[in-house]
Amino acid sequence: MKKIGVLTSGGDAPGMNAAIRAVTRTALYKGMEVVGIRRGYNGLINGDVFDMNVRSVSSIIQRGGTLLFTARCPEFKTEEGLQKAVKACKEMGIEGLAVIGGDGSYRGAGDLSARGIPCIGIPGTIDNDISSTDFTIGYDTAMNTVMELVDKLRDTSHSHDRCSVVEVMGRHAGYIAVNTAVACGATEVLCPEMNYNLDEICDKMLKTRMLGKQNFIIIVAEGIGGSSEIAKYIQEKTGIEARATILGHVQRGGSPTVRDRVLASQMGHYAVELLEKGIGNRVIGVRGNQLVDYDIHEALKMTKPFEEDLYRLSDVISI
Repeated sequence: MKKIGVLTSGGDAPGMNAAIRAVTRTALYKGMEVVGIRRGYNGLINGDVFDMNVRSVSSIIQRGGTLLFTARCPEFKTEEGLQKAVKACKEMGIEGLAVIGGDGSYRGAGDLSARGIPCIGIPGTIDNDISSTDFTIGYDTAMNTVMELVDKLRDTSHSHDRCSVVEVMGRHAGYIAVNTAVACGATEVLCPEMNYNLDEICDKMLKTRMLGKQNFIIIVAEGIGGSSEIAKYIQEKTGIEARATILGHVQRGGSPTVRDRVLASQMGHYAVELLEKGIGNRVIGVRGNQLVDYDIHEALKMTKPFEEDLYRLSDVISI
């Protein structure tokens, strides 16, 4: 393989730039040409590409977001859109692609691989909701961002004897929620994987208040939602002032942590090694601190167990 492309797709995540850097420099080290594709599959279809060299990725490893930008592409989900992408690759001499993104990006990579363009998927999403890997690029940074922000909120909650209901990202997964709940000493965590009872949470708050606790943190995953209503209910039920804070897209930004930079660099390097051998239709993951790769369709069928032990730990030590 003499020429490859690299793109980012779906939601951005801290560490994507580190992966782009690793893909680019590993490919150049191996004597390949590298094309950067802007705005994901949309850029591939429309020819929004540029040649990359070693300096194209200078001073980006510490930056959040993605140098290549990202966008949704409904057209790519159609056969006509896929054929346009295949044609574009052939016209530009792109023989393989490194695709950085989530499950939706993987499906696109699988479709392209089936049509003769070998693709390797690299997991980039803050939610950590990709079942074929223990950790995704951006997850660690997002958790650290949440922890720092909740720590700041606790200062004002303490000053006002208040309950802060904090909504964090995780539309279909509570990994950010449960980990940050433990890290921040939250009174309770609400996530899609576990049932909850607001009356029981209110009773718990009142009991711990009798033990001298004056302020409370409730972490709510985005998939649960309704944080303002939850705060209102808690205040009416307990008499404790409650405020809702939705952290939102600030969780996607910021300089990636060491863990995310190293993980992204390892995965980007490994992706090029697979492409160099002509291997496609694979996604990269990490299992027990070891890099692994799976067939894309096999990976998409995998399920990921929720961290119930951590959830129970949070409950035990939050009194």
